[in-house]
Order: sequence, then C-alpha cells, then structure tokens
Amino acid sequence: MRVKLKGINKVRKRLANGTVVTHYYAWRGKGAPKLEGAPGSPEFIASYEAAHRQRYTGHDGTLQAILNAYQHSPYFKEKAPRTQVDYIKHIRRIETEFGTFPIVALSDRRARGEFLRWRDRLATASRRQADYTLSVLALILAWAFDRGDAPANPLERPSKTYRSTRVDRIWNEDDLEAFRNAAPAHLCLALELALWTGQRQGDLLRLTWAAYDGQRIRLRQSKTGRRVSIPVAQPLRALLEAAKAQRKGLTILTNSRGAPWTSDGFRASWGKVSLDLAGLTFHDLRGTAVTRLAQAGCSVPEIASITGHALKEAEAILDSHYLSRDSGLADLAISKLEKHASGTSFANQTANRALQVGGRSDES
Repeated sequence: MRVKLKGINKVRKRLANGTVVTHYYAWRGKGAPKLEGAPGSPEFIASYEAAHRQRYTGHDGTLQAILNAYQHSPYFKEKAPRTQVDYIKHIRRIETEFGTFPIVALSDRRARGEFLRWRDRLATASRRQADYTLSVLALILAWAFDRGDAPANPLERPSKTYRSTRVDRIWNEDDLEAFRNAAPAHLCLALELALWTGQRQGDLLRLTWAAYDGQRIRLRQSKTGRRVSIPVAQPLRALLEAAKAQRKGLTILTNSRGAPWTSDGFRASWGKVSLDLAGLTFHDLRGTAVTRLAQAGCSVPEIASITGHALKEAEAILDSHYLSRDSGLADLAISKLEKHASGTSFANQTANRALQVGGRSDES
C-alpha cells in the first residue's frame, strides 16, 4: 500500500562537482528535520513519523511547542476552515522567526520590543499582513498564558501599523448605477445580494437556494459562526424569483456558465467590471449596507441583526469609518428634529424670536 505523506519539503542542491542531489525534510521552515532513506522506504516513513511525533508532542521549552499545542487544541479546530488556513500561513512565518524562542524569555520586558520590531520589518512589505501575523501570535500567547503554559503575554493589546480608511469607500448611487449598466446579470445579482444583506463574499458565493424560502434568507456566517435570518426586501425578491426560474444549480450565485463560483474566479470577473470605480471592492458593499441601514434610521441592534456584526463592531463601523462624513445622516437628523419640533411651543418661540430679530434689523 502506498502511503501519502503530507507537507514534505523537497530541496534540490547542486554539489561542487555538478551533481544534483535531493534532500527531503519533514516540513517547510527553519528547524525541520531531514528525512532518512529513499522516499517511500520504511526508513523514510519512520523518520517522517518520528519527526512529527516530536513536533506535536515534544515540549522543549521553546515557542514552537506552544504553536504546536495551539494548532491541536479545540480552540483552533473550532474555527472556520478558511480561518484555520489563514492562521496556519501566519503561524509558519512565526515558526521561521521565533520557533526556537525560549518560553521563559516571554516574561522578559524586552520580548515585546523584539516581537514589535519584527512586525515593523514585515510591515515594509505589507502593513496589513504584518498586523495580521502579529495578532495571530498575540492570540496564541494569550491562549497559552490563560492555560498556564506561558509565564506572560508580552503582546497584550499591541499597537497597529495599518489603519483602514474606509470612510471614502462607500458605494454611492452613481457607483451602483455605473456597475449595473456595465455588469452582466449574474454579477448584478451578486451586487444586489450584498447590498441588501450586508454579507461577506464567501458566504454569498456559498449561499444555496435552500437558504431562501421566498421571504427570508437564512445562513450561518463562516467567519463568526453567527446565524442570521434576513427578511428579503421586494427589490431583491424580484431579482431572486427571476433567477430562481432559470436556475441551473444549487447555489444562488453562478458564473456565466451556470456553475458555482470559485473565489478566485469571482474576484477576477468582478474586478474586470469595477476597474473604473475608484478602488471600490465587493467587500465595501458590506460597509455600504451598514451605511444605508443607518441612513434609513435603523438602530445599531437592528443593523447588527441583518449583517451579523456584534453590537460593538457595528458601533465601531458607524462611529469610526463609514458615517463620519455622511451628510445624508445630518440631513435626516435635522429633518427628524424639525418634525418633532413642529407645532410645539419650542417652534413657536423660535418663530417669534426670528420675527423680533427681523424687526430690530429693519429698525436699524
């Protein structure tokens, strides 16, 4: 029986005499042990298994042991598959740089500076990815500290190098109309789904017709695990019913061939249409949905019940990003105040005062 061993790192090396030799390592990254014997041989398989046993069970007093334990913990395995993949990518970067970092050194006050300086070096390539990598390390250290496996968490509440500036990245009516005029029907349906539900791209691409009963869309968000039940507004319902009559598969959103989208395929097709929209992305529709709900007078709990944000997240979006430059909300607020004050003693007093001011102006 042929045994398939996962994660082996194959490295070719040219010797001084011109001969090319191949070395096999148990995994990628610094500290990976070299495998013995020819690939597929009993000696090769035994060395592979021994390396991984040591990797996942051995506790040699280094940060690598904590990283290994975290990846085998229920806390990690309960996360969405996509989140696990993202975390593992960042954990590999951490292993390469700090796998041999002594656990006892976490209590040294200089450890925080060491980690932050590393983050700053990563930030020269991408600030956002550098912050993500550090946040994964901070999360793992907090997990280990809570369990008593680390003497301290030197990355509690780390600062960030990247600040999202989504204030100007809201789809206005002109942007939406431009996209509708340029895009084919199957992409316009994706636009309207995002606009009326505020859901993430991945969740919408996976959404099946079984999740829509003619009145509501029900789904469980893959990133947070939250369940949302969204009433379908009439404009969206009309589009869904038209698409349902011509459906060719299980998913609501399909490509031009009627097949389910892949993430890469959708991004490529979407990008071709939205190139001229000043950097607006599909993800910006989620913030646009939050903004439109707020403009309609919805409260934060009402908005969160649709989009699936936690209340604090929804408040942060409204406070810090999307609404600080929105004149429409200011207009709505004054309109509400005028309606409330109309016919009250406050309105009468204000009118009388205006007349008095006007009278004094005439006299002068």
